Amino acid sequence: MEAYSNLMQEILNGKFVFTGELEPEKTTDLNELVEGAKPLVGYAVACNVTDNPQSMAYMSSLVASYLVQRDAGMETIYQLRCSDRNRLALTADVLGAAALGLKNILALTGDHVSLGDNPGAKAVYDLDAVLLTYMIRKMVDEGVDLAGKPIHEPPKLHVGVAVNPNADPLEAEIIKLKRKEVAGAEFVQTQVVYEMEKVDSLFEIYNQYGIKVPVLIGIFPMKNYGVADYFDKNIPGVSVPKELLEILKMASEITDKKERKEKYLEINLEYFENFVRDIMKSEAKGVHVMAVGYEQMVRELIARVRGEG
Repeated sequence: MEAYSNLMQEILNGKFVFTGELEPEKTTDLNELVEGAKPLVGYAVACNVTDNPQSMAYMSSLVASYLVQRDAGMETIYQLRCSDRNRLALTADVLGAAALGLKNILALTGDHVSLGDNPGAKAVYDLDAVLLTYMIRKMVDEGVDLAGKPIHEPPKLHVGVAVNPNADPLEAEIIKLKRKEVAGAEFVQTQVVYEMEKVDSLFEIYNQYGIKVPVLIGIFPMKNYGVADYFDKNIPGVSVPKELLEILKMASEITDKKERKEKYLEINLEYFENFVRDIMKSEAKGVHVMAVGYEQMVRELIARVRGEG
Protein backbone atom coordinates (compact mmCIF):
# COMPACT_ATOMS: atom_id res chain seq x y z
CA MET A 1 0.00 0.00 0.00
CA GLU A 2 1.24 3.48 -0.88
CA ALA A 3 1.07 6.02 1.94
CA TYR A 4 -0.16 9.48 0.98
CA SER A 5 -0.27 10.84 4.55
CA ASN A 6 2.00 10.91 7.59
CA LEU A 7 -0.72 9.13 9.55
CA MET A 8 -0.83 6.17 7.20
CA GLN A 9 2.95 6.10 6.83
CA GLU A 10 3.42 5.80 10.61
CA ILE A 11 0.76 3.09 10.85
CA LEU A 12 2.41 1.12 8.03
CA ASN A 13 5.79 1.55 9.75
CA GLY A 14 4.37 -0.09 12.88
CA LYS A 15 4.49 3.01 15.06
CA PHE A 16 1.92 3.45 17.83
CA VAL A 17 0.22 6.65 16.70
CA PHE A 18 -1.64 9.43 18.48
CA THR A 19 -4.31 11.59 16.88
CA GLY A 20 -6.04 14.61 18.38
CA GLU A 21 -9.33 16.39 17.76
CA LEU A 22 -10.27 19.96 16.83
CA GLU A 23 -13.77 21.42 16.67
CA PRO A 24 -14.60 24.43 14.48
CA GLU A 25 -17.63 26.11 15.99
CA LYS A 26 -20.26 28.59 14.82
CA THR A 27 -17.79 31.27 13.77
CA THR A 28 -15.81 32.71 10.88
CA ASP A 29 -12.70 33.21 13.04
CA LEU A 30 -10.53 30.09 13.17
CA ASN A 31 -7.56 31.67 14.91
CA GLU A 32 -8.28 29.88 18.20
CA LEU A 33 -8.62 26.55 16.39
CA VAL A 34 -5.33 27.01 14.55
CA GLU A 35 -3.53 28.13 17.71
CA GLY A 36 -4.94 25.11 19.54
CA ALA A 37 -3.41 22.80 16.94
CA LYS A 38 0.10 24.26 17.10
CA PRO A 39 1.11 22.80 20.51
CA LEU A 40 0.21 19.31 19.25
CA VAL A 41 2.59 19.39 16.30
CA GLY A 42 5.24 16.73 16.92
CA TYR A 43 3.02 14.95 19.44
CA ALA A 44 -0.11 13.96 17.51
CA VAL A 45 0.58 12.76 13.97
CA ALA A 46 -2.75 14.22 12.81
CA CYS A 47 -5.88 15.86 14.22
CA ASN A 48 -9.50 15.19 13.33
CA VAL A 49 -11.52 18.25 12.37
CA THR A 50 -15.14 17.60 13.26
CA ASP A 51 -18.02 18.00 10.80
CA ASN A 52 -21.12 19.48 12.45
CA PRO A 53 -20.69 17.33 15.60
CA GLN A 54 -23.98 16.27 17.19
CA SER A 55 -25.60 17.96 14.17
CA MET A 56 -24.69 21.46 15.29
CA ALA A 57 -24.44 23.93 12.38
CA TYR A 58 -20.75 24.86 12.61
CA MET A 59 -17.97 26.11 10.35
CA SER A 60 -17.12 23.91 7.37
CA SER A 61 -14.76 21.12 8.39
CA LEU A 62 -13.26 21.21 4.90
CA VAL A 63 -12.23 24.85 5.22
CA ALA A 64 -11.08 24.37 8.81
CA SER A 65 -9.01 21.30 7.91
CA TYR A 66 -7.23 23.19 5.17
CA LEU A 67 -6.47 26.22 7.34
CA VAL A 68 -5.16 24.06 10.20
CA GLN A 69 -2.78 22.29 7.83
CA ARG A 70 -1.68 25.54 6.19
CA ASP A 71 -1.31 27.74 9.25
CA ALA A 72 -0.49 25.30 12.06
CA GLY A 73 1.47 22.68 10.12
CA MET A 74 -0.71 19.93 11.60
CA GLU A 75 -1.88 17.15 9.31
CA THR A 76 -5.65 16.78 9.53
CA ILE A 77 -8.26 14.05 9.29
CA TYR A 78 -11.18 15.70 7.55
CA GLN A 79 -14.46 14.38 8.95
CA LEU A 80 -17.17 14.02 6.32
CA ARG A 81 -20.73 12.99 7.19
CA CYS A 82 -23.59 11.78 5.05
CA SER A 83 -26.47 13.21 7.07
CA ASP A 84 -26.13 16.64 5.41
CA ARG A 85 -25.09 15.78 1.84
CA ASN A 86 -26.10 13.69 -1.17
CA ARG A 87 -23.53 11.89 -3.33
CA LEU A 88 -23.01 14.95 -5.54
CA ALA A 89 -22.02 17.12 -2.58
CA LEU A 90 -19.92 14.33 -1.06
CA THR A 91 -18.06 13.81 -4.34
CA ALA A 92 -17.49 17.55 -4.66
CA ASP A 93 -16.10 17.75 -1.12
CA VAL A 94 -13.74 14.81 -1.60
CA LEU A 95 -12.39 16.38 -4.80
CA GLY A 96 -12.09 19.72 -3.01
CA ALA A 97 -10.26 18.10 -0.09
CA ALA A 98 -7.73 16.55 -2.45
CA ALA A 99 -7.23 19.83 -4.30
CA LEU A 100 -6.50 21.54 -0.97
CA GLY A 101 -3.88 18.94 -0.05
CA LEU A 102 -5.85 17.00 2.56
CA LYS A 103 -4.71 13.38 2.84
CA ASN A 104 -7.10 11.73 5.32
CA ILE A 105 -10.91 11.55 5.47
CA LEU A 106 -13.03 9.98 8.21
CA ALA A 107 -16.24 8.73 6.58
CA LEU A 108 -19.24 9.09 8.91
CA THR A 109 -22.96 8.48 8.56
CA GLY A 110 -23.59 11.33 11.03
CA ASP A 111 -26.08 12.06 13.80
CA HIS A 112 -29.65 12.79 12.74
CA VAL A 113 -30.20 16.51 12.19
CA SER A 114 -33.14 16.53 14.62
CA LEU A 115 -30.62 16.17 17.47
CA GLY A 116 -28.81 19.42 16.64
CA ASP A 117 -29.39 23.15 16.95
CA ASN A 118 -31.34 23.38 13.67
CA PRO A 119 -33.81 20.51 14.09
CA GLY A 120 -35.94 21.72 11.19
CA ALA A 121 -33.17 20.84 8.72
CA LYS A 122 -33.87 18.09 6.21
CA ALA A 123 -31.77 14.96 6.69
CA VAL A 124 -30.19 13.58 3.52
CA TYR A 125 -28.56 10.15 4.03
CA ASP A 126 -28.24 9.47 0.32
CA LEU A 127 -25.24 7.32 1.35
CA ASP A 128 -24.09 5.90 4.67
CA ALA A 129 -20.54 5.50 5.98
CA VAL A 130 -20.10 2.16 4.18
CA LEU A 131 -21.11 3.54 0.78
CA LEU A 132 -19.14 6.75 1.34
CA THR A 133 -16.05 4.67 2.08
CA TYR A 134 -16.68 2.64 -1.08
CA MET A 135 -17.17 5.83 -3.11
CA ILE A 136 -13.94 7.41 -1.87
CA ARG A 137 -11.93 4.27 -2.61
CA LYS A 138 -13.38 4.09 -6.14
CA MET A 139 -12.31 7.70 -6.65
CA VAL A 140 -8.79 7.00 -5.35
CA ASP A 141 -8.18 3.49 -6.71
CA GLU A 142 -10.14 3.51 -9.97
CA GLY A 143 -10.30 7.21 -10.78
CA VAL A 144 -14.09 7.20 -11.17
CA ASP A 145 -17.05 8.49 -9.18
CA LEU A 146 -19.86 6.37 -7.80
CA ALA A 147 -21.59 6.35 -11.19
CA GLY A 148 -18.41 5.23 -12.92
CA LYS A 149 -17.70 8.66 -14.46
CA PRO A 150 -13.96 9.29 -14.95
CA ILE A 151 -12.12 11.82 -12.78
CA HIS A 152 -9.30 13.96 -14.19
CA GLU A 153 -6.39 13.73 -11.74
CA PRO A 154 -8.04 11.43 -9.14
CA PRO A 155 -7.59 12.21 -5.43
CA LYS A 156 -4.75 10.61 -3.47
CA LEU A 157 -5.87 10.22 0.13
CA HIS A 158 -6.83 7.68 2.80
CA VAL A 159 -10.26 6.90 4.23
CA GLY A 160 -10.97 5.91 7.80
CA VAL A 161 -14.16 4.90 9.59
CA ALA A 162 -15.60 4.86 13.10
CA VAL A 163 -16.77 2.05 15.39
CA ASN A 164 -18.49 2.14 18.77
CA PRO A 165 -17.13 -0.38 21.32
CA ASN A 166 -20.01 0.58 23.64
CA ALA A 167 -22.67 -0.72 21.24
CA ASP A 168 -25.11 -3.31 22.55
CA PRO A 169 -25.04 -5.81 21.00
CA LEU A 170 -21.39 -5.25 20.10
CA GLU A 171 -21.39 -7.97 17.46
CA ALA A 172 -23.80 -5.99 15.28
CA GLU A 173 -21.39 -3.04 15.37
CA ILE A 174 -18.46 -5.27 14.39
CA ILE A 175 -20.46 -6.75 11.50
CA LYS A 176 -20.98 -3.19 10.30
CA LEU A 177 -17.23 -2.59 10.67
CA LYS A 178 -16.58 -5.69 8.54
CA ARG A 179 -18.73 -4.15 5.80
CA LYS A 180 -16.65 -0.98 6.05
CA GLU A 181 -13.47 -3.03 5.72
CA VAL A 182 -14.82 -4.71 2.59
CA ALA A 183 -15.73 -1.25 1.24
CA GLY A 184 -12.08 -0.21 1.61
CA ALA A 185 -11.59 1.35 5.06
CA GLU A 186 -7.89 1.87 5.84
CA PHE A 187 -8.04 2.81 9.52
CA VAL A 188 -10.58 2.88 12.35
CA GLN A 189 -11.13 5.35 15.18
CA THR A 190 -13.39 4.23 18.01
CA GLN A 191 -15.96 6.04 20.09
CA VAL A 192 -14.79 6.94 23.59
CA VAL A 193 -13.93 4.14 26.00
CA TYR A 194 -12.66 4.33 29.58
CA GLU A 195 -11.95 0.72 30.48
CA MET A 196 -9.81 -2.09 29.07
CA GLU A 197 -12.75 -4.51 29.24
CA LYS A 198 -14.34 -2.58 26.35
CA VAL A 199 -11.10 -2.67 24.37
CA ASP A 200 -10.65 -6.39 24.95
CA SER A 201 -14.26 -7.15 24.00
CA LEU A 202 -13.87 -5.13 20.81
CA PHE A 203 -10.81 -7.06 19.66
CA GLU A 204 -12.27 -10.43 20.66
CA ILE A 205 -15.17 -10.05 18.21
CA TYR A 206 -13.00 -8.11 15.74
CA ASN A 207 -10.73 -11.15 15.47
CA GLN A 208 -13.67 -13.57 15.19
CA TYR A 209 -14.64 -11.77 11.97
CA GLY A 210 -11.06 -11.67 10.69
CA ILE A 211 -10.89 -7.88 10.49
CA LYS A 212 -7.43 -6.49 9.78
CA VAL A 213 -7.97 -2.72 9.61
CA PRO A 214 -5.75 -0.88 12.14
CA VAL A 215 -7.70 0.48 15.12
CA LEU A 216 -7.09 3.66 17.11
CA ILE A 217 -8.87 3.60 20.49
CA GLY A 218 -10.78 6.76 21.39
CA ILE A 219 -10.28 8.33 24.83
CA PHE A 220 -11.74 11.51 26.28
CA PRO A 221 -9.87 13.34 29.08
CA MET A 222 -12.25 15.85 30.67
CA LYS A 223 -10.99 19.30 31.63
CA ASN A 224 -13.50 19.75 34.47
CA TYR A 225 -16.32 18.03 36.33
CA GLY A 226 -19.03 19.87 34.37
CA VAL A 227 -17.77 18.40 31.09
CA ALA A 228 -17.55 14.93 32.64
CA ASP A 229 -21.06 15.11 34.10
CA TYR A 230 -22.57 16.34 30.82
CA PHE A 231 -20.76 13.67 28.84
CA ASP A 232 -21.87 10.93 31.22
CA LYS A 233 -25.52 11.99 31.11
CA ASN A 234 -25.96 13.06 27.49
CA ILE A 235 -23.75 10.99 25.18
CA PRO A 236 -25.63 7.81 24.25
CA GLY A 237 -23.88 4.54 25.00
CA VAL A 238 -20.96 6.06 26.89
CA SER A 239 -20.57 6.31 30.66
CA VAL A 240 -17.75 7.81 32.68
CA PRO A 241 -16.53 5.46 35.45
CA LYS A 242 -18.15 6.42 38.75
CA GLU A 243 -14.86 6.56 40.63
CA LEU A 244 -13.43 8.99 38.05
CA LEU A 245 -16.57 11.14 38.24
CA GLU A 246 -16.32 11.25 42.02
CA ILE A 247 -12.66 12.32 41.96
CA LEU A 248 -13.44 15.06 39.43
CA LYS A 249 -16.39 16.21 41.52
CA MET A 250 -14.17 16.55 44.59
CA ALA A 251 -11.70 18.57 42.53
CA SER A 252 -14.54 20.88 41.44
CA GLU A 253 -14.97 21.94 45.07
CA ILE A 254 -11.46 23.44 45.26
CA THR A 255 -12.01 27.18 45.54
CA ASP A 256 -8.71 28.40 44.12
CA LYS A 257 -9.05 28.44 40.33
CA LYS A 258 -5.39 27.72 39.56
CA GLU A 259 -5.21 24.92 42.11
CA ARG A 260 -8.45 23.43 40.79
CA LYS A 261 -7.14 23.49 37.21
CA GLU A 262 -3.90 21.81 38.26
CA LYS A 263 -5.84 19.14 40.14
CA TYR A 264 -7.97 18.36 37.07
CA LEU A 265 -4.79 18.01 35.01
CA GLU A 266 -3.23 15.71 37.59
CA ILE A 267 -6.33 13.49 37.72
CA ASN A 268 -6.51 13.17 33.94
CA LEU A 269 -2.81 12.46 33.50
CA GLU A 270 -2.80 9.80 36.21
CA TYR A 271 -5.90 8.01 34.91
CA PHE A 272 -5.19 8.18 31.19
CA GLU A 273 -1.46 7.53 31.32
CA ASN A 274 -2.15 4.15 32.91
CA PHE A 275 -5.02 3.50 30.51
CA VAL A 276 -2.99 4.34 27.40
CA ARG A 277 -0.12 2.13 28.56
CA ASP A 278 -2.60 -0.75 28.86
CA ILE A 279 -4.01 0.03 25.40
CA MET A 280 -0.47 -0.13 23.99
CA LYS A 281 -0.28 -3.76 25.16
CA SER A 282 -3.41 -4.63 23.16
CA GLU A 283 -3.85 -5.03 19.39
CA ALA A 284 -4.57 -1.30 19.00
CA LYS A 285 -2.33 0.64 16.61
CA GLY A 286 -2.86 3.96 18.32
CA VAL A 287 -5.00 6.24 20.45
CA HIS A 288 -7.35 8.99 19.35
CA VAL A 289 -7.45 11.67 22.07
CA MET A 290 -10.76 13.55 21.92
CA ALA A 291 -9.93 16.40 24.26
CA VAL A 292 -11.07 19.50 22.38
CA GLY A 293 -9.65 22.67 23.93
CA TYR A 294 -7.40 20.75 26.33
CA GLU A 295 -4.16 20.85 24.35
CA GLN A 296 -1.93 21.05 27.44
CA MET A 297 -3.25 17.74 28.74
CA VAL A 298 -2.98 16.01 25.35
CA ARG A 299 0.60 17.12 24.88
CA GLU A 300 1.67 16.14 28.39
CA LEU A 301 -0.11 12.79 28.20
CA ILE A 302 1.61 11.84 24.94
CA ALA A 303 4.99 13.02 26.25
CA ARG A 304 4.62 10.93 29.40
CA VAL A 305 3.60 7.80 27.54
CA ARG A 306 6.59 8.24 25.23
CA GLY A 307 8.87 8.68 28.25
CA GLU A 308 9.52 12.34 27.49
CA GLY A 309 7.63 13.84 30.42
